[in-house]
Amino acid sequence: MSFSLFRASVRRAATAPRAQLRSQLRIPLRKFSTPPPEAPVPTPKSNTTLYVGIGAVVAAAGVAFYSFSDSGSNAVKTGVQAAKVKANFVPTKEDYQKVYSRIAGIFDDAGDYDDGSYAPIILRLAWHSSGTYDKESKTGGSNYATMRFAPESQHGANAGLNVARDLMENIKKEFSWISYGDLWTLGGVAAVQEMNGPKIPWRPGRVDGVQTQATPDGRLPDASQGSDHLRKIFGRMGFNDQEIVALSGGHAVGRCHSNRSGFDGPWTFSPTTMTNDFFKLLFDEKWVWKKWNGPKQLEDKGTQSLMMLPTDYVLVQDKIFKKHARAYADDEALFFKDFAASCAKLFELGVPTEQWVSPEPWIMKNVDEK
Repeated sequence: MSFSLFRASVRRAATAPRAQLRSQLRIPLRKFSTPPPEAPVPTPKSNTTLYVGIGAVVAAAGVAFYSFSDSGSNAVKTGVQAAKVKANFVPTKEDYQKVYSRIAGIFDDAGDYDDGSYAPIILRLAWHSSGTYDKESKTGGSNYATMRFAPESQHGANAGLNVARDLMENIKKEFSWISYGDLWTLGGVAAVQEMNGPKIPWRPGRVDGVQTQATPDGRLPDASQGSDHLRKIFGRMGFNDQEIVALSGGHAVGRCHSNRSGFDGPWTFSPTTMTNDFFKLLFDEKWVWKKWNGPKQLEDKGTQSLMMLPTDYVLVQDKIFKKHARAYADDEALFFKDFAASCAKLFELGVPTEQWVSPEPWIMKNVDEK
């Protein structure tokens, strides 16, 4: 992925059929089903004052969007969203849980797409829509979901994410009251949790923006670069070295595509399951430069079926990065804890405090939890 940390859509693992991998890893092939959404609760069960406050913000954003957007259809949709808020439709946590479950329900509908799951590419969408934040100018981030607009949607780092946006657009039609920023980041939360990853604290409050708020190209990591580049890109967002390494562990899932990023292959043998294998493999495998006509990347010498990007390999070359990577290779629980915290921080970049519906983030239930 561009993210080159998260250039992850998924695809069939090169070393074994997906069914065989699931069997070896004792991962059940789960199918999800979700009943039709119930009518929304007309009044909130809690946080009434906070919900009303966010309603006012969303309503104001809707008016501004209608007046200045270059896209008439999106203006109408946002105007409708604002009208619903004015009509006292106040979504509760239970309403957002229904959206979560609906998103999770599409992951295993991927069929032959990649490794049989849409979860990694949905996670990549959440990552890339949040990772454009600039702490100095306070622009970018997840608040306005500006990847809906050109030219941001056409940036090289976002190649292939039209697949994820189209999937989420279908869910947006079912739950028209949710903002795109909330929808996309909630999708990232669902992706991590349903791929057996840690719980990601999340809360709603993002509003839809306008085309003029789209971010310039070059704010997401370039996978061909080194440690200085990673520190520059992530430092601009407000992350330290430990958080950079933790977020890099997202490459435990998904894969790169030669027709998108130019790079090709999965990082691990189980690209639809969240583990600390990305770090284990960095230390345990012998990595050599791949001989091919594509961009510079590494492959494992043993099976030649896995890949690492230059920005991945610097995690074991840079002294400070290596210390954190080694800790995560040795302790999956530690990795999960730090990844959850860094991911939650990433998904909230660019959102003013006063917009949050809840003073504290929520923990959403997995689809198999009651």
